[in-house]
Amino acid sequence: MSIIKVKEQTITQALACAKPGDTIVLSPRVYREKLVVSVDNITILGDKSGKSVIVYDDYAKKIHADGQEYNTFRTYTVNVIADNVTLKNVTIINDAMFPQAKGQAVALSVLGNNFLGQNLRLCSMQDTLFCGPLPDDLVVRYNGFLKDNERYFEGQSTQVYLNCNILGSVDYVFGTARAFFKNCTFTNVNDGRTTAYVAAPAHSLKQDVGFVFLNCTFNAESDVLDNTTYLARPWRDFGKSTFISCKYSSHVKDTVFDKWNDTFRDKTARFEYYPKLKGLNAVSWAKPINRQAANWYKAQLNKALYEIKNK
Repeated sequence: MSIIKVKEQTITQALACAKPGDTIVLSPRVYREKLVVSVDNITILGDKSGKSVIVYDDYAKKIHADGQEYNTFRTYTVNVIADNVTLKNVTIINDAMFPQAKGQAVALSVLGNNFLGQNLRLCSMQDTLFCGPLPDDLVVRYNGFLKDNERYFEGQSTQVYLNCNILGSVDYVFGTARAFFKNCTFTNVNDGRTTAYVAAPAHSLKQDVGFVFLNCTFNAESDVLDNTTYLARPWRDFGKSTFISCKYSSHVKDTVFDKWNDTFRDKTARFEYYPKLKGLNAVSWAKPINRQAANWYKAQLNKALYEIKNK
C-alpha cells in the first residue's frame, strides 16, 4: 500500500499508477476532468478545507463522439465502477446547468460494491447522484451503448454516505443501491421548474433495504418556494425509501411523496417514515414504521459500515 499525492498531474494519471490498497491524496485545487475509478480497494482523500474539487460538464442531450446523445448514464463527472472505494473530503460538480434545455447531468455515479462517501459535496441539478447499478430493463436497453462493466443483471451495491451535502433539483438521488445516508444535508436548488423531487428509487421487490435517510436534513436555497418538493417518487415499481428522524423545511410538499406521473406505482412503491411527519400529511400509501423497525435499519447501517471498514 502506498500514498500517491496528486500535485501537478491529473487524478486520472494518479489512478493509472494506483494499486489496490493505495490512497490518492488530492491537493486543494480544481481538477477539471472526467474520472473513472476502476481500481478496487482504494481511497481518494481530498483536502480537509473542502477545496479539492472535481468538475466536468457533460449532459444528456450533448452529442457524444459516437454520434449519439450522451444519455443520463454517460454524463458523470466521477464514475466509481470498482469495489471497496472510499471518497473523503471531495467536492464533485457537474456544472452543465440548465437541465430543461440540456437534460440530466450526473455528478457522481457509483456502481461498485462497499462504497463509502464521507464529507462529500455533490452538486448538479437533475440526477446529481446515481446509486447504481441500473434497473434490469435498462441493462437490456443499453446493451452495446454502455460498457459491459457499467451494466449487469442482478447487481447489488451497498453504499454509505456520511456527513455529505448533496444539491439538486429533480430526482437528484436515484438508482437501485442499498444506500444509507447518515447526517447528510439535501439542498434543493431552483432550476426554473415549479416541482422538484429529491429521491427516485428503483429497487426490486426482493430488496429489503432501499435508500435509508437517517438523521438527515432536507432544506432549500432561498429562491426555492414553499410546498414545491417531494421527498421521493418511485422510478420503478418497487422503489424503496425510508426516512428516519430527519428534519424537513417548508419547501417539502404537504403530501410528501409522489407516485410518478400517470403510473400506478402508488400500489407498489415502498415508502416509509419514522416518526410521524409533523405538519405534513403524507399520502396514504406511504407507511409509518415503529421504533423497532427504525432500529433494524440502524443496525443494517452499522453492519454495512463494519463490512466496509473491514474490507
